[in-house]
Amino acid sequence: MDFPDLGEKDVYDVGGVPVLLKEMLRSGALYGDCLTVDGMTLDDALLDVAAPDGQVFLSHENAISGSGGVVVLKGNLCPDGALLKVAGLKSLIHEGPALVFENEEACMKVIRNCEYDEGSVIIIRNEGPKGGPGMREMLGVTAIIYGQGMGEKVALLTDGRFSGATRGMCIGYASPEAARGGPIGLIQTGDIVRIDGGARSIDVKVSDQELDDRRKKWLPPDSSRLAGALQKYSSTVGPANLGAVTHSGNVQWEVEEPFDSGDIS
Repeated sequence: MDFPDLGEKDVYDVGGVPVLLKEMLRSGALYGDCLTVDGMTLDDALLDVAAPDGQVFLSHENAISGSGGVVVLKGNLCPDGALLKVAGLKSLIHEGPALVFENEEACMKVIRNCEYDEGSVIIIRNEGPKGGPGMREMLGVTAIIYGQGMGEKVALLTDGRFSGATRGMCIGYASPEAARGGPIGLIQTGDIVRIDGGARSIDVKVSDQELDDRRKKWLPPDSSRLAGALQKYSSTVGPANLGAVTHSGNVQWEVEEPFDSGDIS
């Protein structure tokens, strides 16, 4: 099926995002009993929304792709998952030696000087919610790699994040992150990493025993370099695969009586 170029106005004209939400609800991708900001459940809020028009929005049964543009990879390198944008990739498989950096700045120095080899799996760690802290976007590194003509010739893995503008074999949100003792914090330069977007797998070819031995020598990051809000954030933020939130997700808040300025004497 051929599709014309479509934009935001086309989406608006056929009902906007609510149409997409209703189709996701119908296909089981959303929970209808969730509350919206106006106090209604999602089921009730979307009750009168139109069905997909068949051109701007397609039904779940007629989706162009079964997985969409992003897939979750899992394996001994990212047991809790990592995200890969497969849309536009020429190849879904990459295998090569790891080139490990402890932060984005260290990686940037090497990338700017083209001191890396074709086929490498570039690892940028300690950029996750806890390790960053704050989960910076690694778009700058990927932009330079693409500008050097190496965008389809290397892979990049990070416990930081990417935006939708990222191109190439770029895997982000690696969980558990390095600062939590995840395997991404244990791999060494030269370890062979295999990424398979089709099989949704990401593995480092190192034995479980070797990883266990490395884990015994691993030390958590020194948080003394932080202060104030960043230190508090780093100590309370959860893992990326659970939303990187700073609460348990099951807190029952008590509703207090409205403040009355007349109480001040």
